Amino acid sequence: MAVVTASSAGPSYAPEDPTLPKPWKGLVDGTTGFIYFWNPETNDTQYERPVPSSHAVSAPAHKSSVFVSSSVEKPSQGQRYDPDGGHNRGSNNKIARSSSDHFHDGTSVHEGYGSLGVGSDISQESYCRRNEISVTGGDVPAPLTSFEATGFPSEIVREMHQAGFSAPTPIQAQSWPIALQGRDIVAIAKTGSGKTLGYLMPAFVHLQHRRKNPQLGPTILVLSPTRELATQIQAEAVKFGKSSRISCTCLYGGAPKGPQLRELSRGVDIVVATPGRLNDILEMRRVSLGQVSYLVLDEADRMLDMGFEPQIRKIVKEVPVQRQTLMYTATWPKGVRKIAADLLVNSVQVNIGNVDELVANKSITQYIEVVLPMEKQRRVEQILRSKEPGSKIIIFCSTKKMCDQLSRNLTRNFGAAAIHGDKSQGERDYVLSQFRTGRSPVLVATDVAARGLDIKDIRVVINYDFPTGIEDYVHRIGRTGRAGASGLAYTFFSDQDSKHALDLVKVLEGANQCVPTELRDMASRGGGMGRARNHWGSGPGGRGGRGGPYNSSYVGRNGGHGYDRGSRDSDRYGHGTHNADAPRKRSRSRSPNIGSGWSGKKSRFTD
Repeated sequence: MAVVTASSAGPSYAPEDPTLPKPWKGLVDGTTGFIYFWNPETNDTQYERPVPSSHAVSAPAHKSSVFVSSSVEKPSQGQRYDPDGGHNRGSNNKIARSSSDHFHDGTSVHEGYGSLGVGSDISQESYCRRNEISVTGGDVPAPLTSFEATGFPSEIVREMHQAGFSAPTPIQAQSWPIALQGRDIVAIAKTGSGKTLGYLMPAFVHLQHRRKNPQLGPTILVLSPTRELATQIQAEAVKFGKSSRISCTCLYGGAPKGPQLRELSRGVDIVVATPGRLNDILEMRRVSLGQVSYLVLDEADRMLDMGFEPQIRKIVKEVPVQRQTLMYTATWPKGVRKIAADLLVNSVQVNIGNVDELVANKSITQYIEVVLPMEKQRRVEQILRSKEPGSKIIIFCSTKKMCDQLSRNLTRNFGAAAIHGDKSQGERDYVLSQFRTGRSPVLVATDVAARGLDIKDIRVVINYDFPTGIEDYVHRIGRTGRAGASGLAYTFFSDQDSKHALDLVKVLEGANQCVPTELRDMASRGGGMGRARNHWGSGPGGRGGRGGPYNSSYVGRNGGHGYDRGSRDSDRYGHGTHNADAPRKRSRSRSPNIGSGWSGKKSRFTD
């Protein structure tokens, strides 16, 4: 089956497939890029690959996969997991086997699975190959490629369709059937891949089977690294759990404890919490985790980066050992592997893509601009003026001081607002609300916004300062290009960032982006370049870092700003074309406000 690319258009015909039984035809979902099938005679559509009615195709008997032996018995087809089963855990929350045995005895690429519904083994393999799904674990069920195939309650399926989702994302399709068996999961996928609903939907089903008295404590516990991500998870839980009458509260620092304690006392099914605040409330003995049977560690790598491991381990000691544990993460470093080996039992590891290789979202066009620090603000203003008025843009700074300073400088003309760790929760909530609604379309932020900020229509990310690690770079630019959309990311790079040059080159090459000559030189020398030069453009069509997104020159040292307005307009959404071989012209200096959608814009926000 051919690999297709999602777009915002409606369905279209898939490439001709002579193996399809007549009169079935393949169609491509314009939103997700998934292929589904249509019978023009009966007008039936389905995600499962159709087979001739006279001889249904089953999985070939000779195919096999290498699996880790598992003590978990696989339920028969159509059987749900036993909600009162659980795993036999040791009292110290440790796994009897080593972490290497636990995760790396073998990897299955789904070749040995049975067919999806009435579909064939070929369509299933094609789905997994196209979406780069691989799993490690014993007796892993096939992915569920439609909501109807999940067996979720009809009201939850209806909520998914009403939210505009046409099919599960790859991480959802593969992790849902595993979670519904009651098994522990490590799920590794990039940001924006649908991980939140990947664990929330099975949690709702879990609640139907094992809901306890909510006044005695929650049944579901989700740990999150930041306030923003925690409140976002709560919003998703409330939105999709409303029809099932599921109650959820959020515990996070930077806000008064009183309202949070009152919600706990009224009783809740799900608690979403940051580790610090939850530990505070546990020490006050105002919440019990003795009924928790479904534990989630979301953005586990980020929690460990932030130093939360001691708090996490302290919390887990309060949770019964007879539980289901799910760990969702964007990367798979040694620290995450260790805590996974300690907290999970007989888990299944689900990978989307290569977990040993840091990969950026390929739908994001990345421009690396080698600039001097003193030229950054002027360049930011040029980028902002080149975009459609009201476009949502995030600018990342490394320090709180620079975040506030840049926000003040941009507020008058661009409606900028700032968010960082020193802001009160009320201020952070207000700024995010202004940003979501477009009243303050430019958000200047530290890395508190690098994870968990799920706003679908962010057009551009600008890295004003390069982050302290390449993982944070990938997460920052991942704020755009979400839910199948394309995005743009501009990154300012200078001598002081040269130690990240080699890693950045690898990320760019892995996402099929062009690499500026200056950056490649830095990487090959392992050091800086002396005086930074002002050529940029690592997107498709740029040659050696020159050419850039506007097909024009920028004379940074002399203050000149030469733009071709036609090229700029065509590139507003990342679709501009570049002629790398055309002669380069030096333009006379002219005002960057000419033809600008942002020029003369009044302030929309006051700090």
